[in-house]
Amino acid sequence: MLQDSTIRKSLDDYIKVRIKEIPMEVSQTFPDIQKVWKCENQLDFLYGYYVGKIEEGALRYLLKATRASAGGYVDTFDIRGVIETHRNDLLETLKQSLEK
Repeated sequence: MLQDSTIRKSLDDYIKVRIKEIPMEVSQTFPDIQKVWKCENQLDFLYGYYVGKIEEGALRYLLKATRASAGGYVDTFDIRGVIETHRNDLLETLKQSLEK
């Protein structure tokens, strides 16, 4: 499914937009993550959380854009692969959000 360059570019653009929204979300949703979640490593928790959120949103986005059914064209492993290409951007955004 992600062989189509327009779909791949559209998914890339969606992921970039979501990454840009993260700093505001982190400050509003997780004002004191250490206290609330009792995590040893905030970055790992937030990375996993946002990969899941972006994957879920991307799946809905692609299903709507392609008008496909979940069993049809959309492969979540393809989506995860595209998200992982933005790994460094996501990690850097999360690090900056935690420093504020």
